[in-house]
Amino acid sequence: MTRREALRASAGMVGGIAVVGVGAGTAAGQSVSANPPVLSPTGAGSHVKQPTAAPAPKRVLRIAHLTDVHVQSERQAAVGFATAMRHVQELADTPQLVLFGGDNLMNVDSADGAARADQQLATWRKALKDELSLPFRTCVGNHDILKLQQVEGKKWAVDALEIPARYYTFDQAGWRFVVLDSTSPEGGGYKGRIDDEQFEWLEGVLKETPQATPVMVLSHIPILAACAYFDGQNEKSGNWVVPGSWMHIDARRLKDLFHRHPRVRVCLSGHMHLVDQVTYNGVSYCCNGAVCGAWWGGAYHECNTGYGLIDLFDDGSFRNEYVNYQWTPRD
Repeated sequence: MTRREALRASAGMVGGIAVVGVGAGTAAGQSVSANPPVLSPTGAGSHVKQPTAAPAPKRVLRIAHLTDVHVQSERQAAVGFATAMRHVQELADTPQLVLFGGDNLMNVDSADGAARADQQLATWRKALKDELSLPFRTCVGNHDILKLQQVEGKKWAVDALEIPARYYTFDQAGWRFVVLDSTSPEGGGYKGRIDDEQFEWLEGVLKETPQATPVMVLSHIPILAACAYFDGQNEKSGNWVVPGSWMHIDARRLKDLFHRHPRVRVCLSGHMHLVDQVTYNGVSYCCNGAVCGAWWGGAYHECNTGYGLIDLFDDGSFRNEYVNYQWTPRD
């Protein structure tokens, strides 16, 4: 039996996930309150009932969020990517699902990158085939869009990454997952934004989602992030200036939508190669660093090579942490 076959056998299929209980405490900062004591009427024989502890939430799914791989032939990026996938699968508590957060390829968005698109894609596919035994889902990042073209470039990305569409949804373990296309090419560059067609689709998805079903959103570009303020001297003008290509320029529209349909619990992203977690209006936004760190050149600012590890619970709560794995920069 090969190592990959052994991993596949041990990981099991998604449909066979066991429900694992968690210990006392809270998940993702969300408190679990015990029932208050119930007092009997005063008088003879009166007594106080002991409080009944609320059941602890049960974990229903563990996810590894691998974003910004930027696979390429240089700097032995394929070796680094393989190292990251092995690290995920060798965890004592192995995830049941991998989410790739975009910028899976180095740079097919540029003219030079487009010339090497087939090579980068072949490297990506070979690494997945050789090393990954877990089920996975993928979203499109700005560097995955051929020549950064809105229509044909994104069609290429959908076909290359073998995903259902540039935005889609799926259900698993009692949660609904929404995968967005968060890159809007314009003027030779791009902004973090979803188009009107996608917004209407997203609104429809949230409307039809039962209130008891928690929702996770996966996008490449952060909808909301604190780290966007520190990736450069964004205050040098005397005011904070965050480019619309670093964080969703339509964040206000999206947070209003989430407020109208309070099913969204957590939004995962990458893009910044930095780590943070911001909670606003009951929704948590987690930017989970980069598998490649500084494009396979070591740490980027305070962020080393790593990936997000997320536990989802049956009560709609979650826990997110950033896990480093060891990688030495190479020429």
